[in-house]
Amino acid sequence: MGSLEQNAPAGRGMGVETVAGILREEIPIANNLTPGAAVMDGSQQQNSGVNHHHEVSVMAAAGNGLKKRVTIPLPLEVGTRVLCRWRDGKLHPVKVIERRKLNSGPDDYQYYVHYNEFNRRLDEWVKLDQLELESVEADADEKVEDKAGGLKMTRHQKRKIEETHAEEGHEDFDAASLREHEEFTKVKNISKIELGRYEIDTWYFSPFPPEYSDCSKLFFCEFCLSFVKRKEQLARHMRKCDLKHPPGDEIYRQGSLSMFEVDGKKNKIYGQNLCYLAKLFLDHKTLYYDVDLFLFYILCECDDRGCHMVGYFSKEKHSEEGYNLACILTLPPYQRKGYGKFLIAFSYELSKKEGKVGTPERPLSDLGLLSYRGYWTRILLDILKKHRGNVSIKELSDMTAIKTEDVITTLQTLELIQYRKGQHVICADPKLLERHLKAAGRGGLDVDASKLIWTPYKEQGG
Repeated sequence: MGSLEQNAPAGRGMGVETVAGILREEIPIANNLTPGAAVMDGSQQQNSGVNHHHEVSVMAAAGNGLKKRVTIPLPLEVGTRVLCRWRDGKLHPVKVIERRKLNSGPDDYQYYVHYNEFNRRLDEWVKLDQLELESVEADADEKVEDKAGGLKMTRHQKRKIEETHAEEGHEDFDAASLREHEEFTKVKNISKIELGRYEIDTWYFSPFPPEYSDCSKLFFCEFCLSFVKRKEQLARHMRKCDLKHPPGDEIYRQGSLSMFEVDGKKNKIYGQNLCYLAKLFLDHKTLYYDVDLFLFYILCECDDRGCHMVGYFSKEKHSEEGYNLACILTLPPYQRKGYGKFLIAFSYELSKKEGKVGTPERPLSDLGLLSYRGYWTRILLDILKKHRGNVSIKELSDMTAIKTEDVITTLQTLELIQYRKGQHVICADPKLLERHLKAAGRGGLDVDASKLIWTPYKEQGG
């Protein structure tokens, strides 16, 4: 894999090539980026000799229903645990991950906080007035009281919550790699993007080139995915950009939905920009730097203005491990509409055309894992419900293009399989199948295989 090099070309998509790559699970060591590069933390300020401290006096709980006056030094230190008022209006326990100076006064700081109860995608910058200073922990062994809900957590409970959220989607990382990943990506560098008619709050860090470290919002061309710092720059670009759909071949159309296949080798800049964009919404994936080896399948909603990206998945042109999908994303404005399940189903339709079974590359994100489990469950239950007579694991795999290991783990989760006399036996009680089908919910949008016009890559002379 590659790394971001010191002499990497600057600039972006308007015909200027920069380093980027496909999203994979390796952890990059980026030579020209540092964690939280866009912020000045407390230690940097101390070294610069301009760190101004003062104190604020607050009434804090002292036990037995009593309160005592305590002094809280400001600015708050990185690592401070405190309660923060979230968008639901309630107080939630957080940990200060980073801080940055705004103006000259001692209170003019913003704090980047992680909500202990939530996924990292909800980490954000907050102002001092959102923090409940009375709840600042003076000692790590103290219990934190959630004044909004009366919830008390011991240090052990807090650690358990943090470990649970830290491991979501990172199960294949060892401890050292996970710590390195979280340190490198701990602060979101881009807060918002504008893509087409949507302004979207980002979820995670993405290693954009250093010249973009001073802006919190980026503007993307929704067709070629070039990105710029200012709205007027995007307006100028849109007047010149002649694309109205992703570059590449349209391989599927059903109603207003289209799927385009984009070859990373033929459309390198587009592939790189797509990876920068996708990393803003994927935590467990990091950048791998050779898009030439991948095909991108871009799902679009089409209207008289053009084809607007809804989501995508990528796959290796030649996967020795039998992966039929490397990375998958549905953009936030289009989530909960069945598009994720559609993308998964589409990847398996391609596998059927290739005459292979497939499985997604690991690790999966938390949302990706939920989508796959739901897809596998519905597909297998539907077959078992309609099938007459016995059916084997191998036959289920051949019918669905789902790898046998995924078939087995899904049926085990549903308690529909037993291991007897050295082999797996499917126990498909009709009432149990019906109950599981109801619990699985609707299947989302269907892929009409008759509308797929596609030749596998190996047959294209690749």
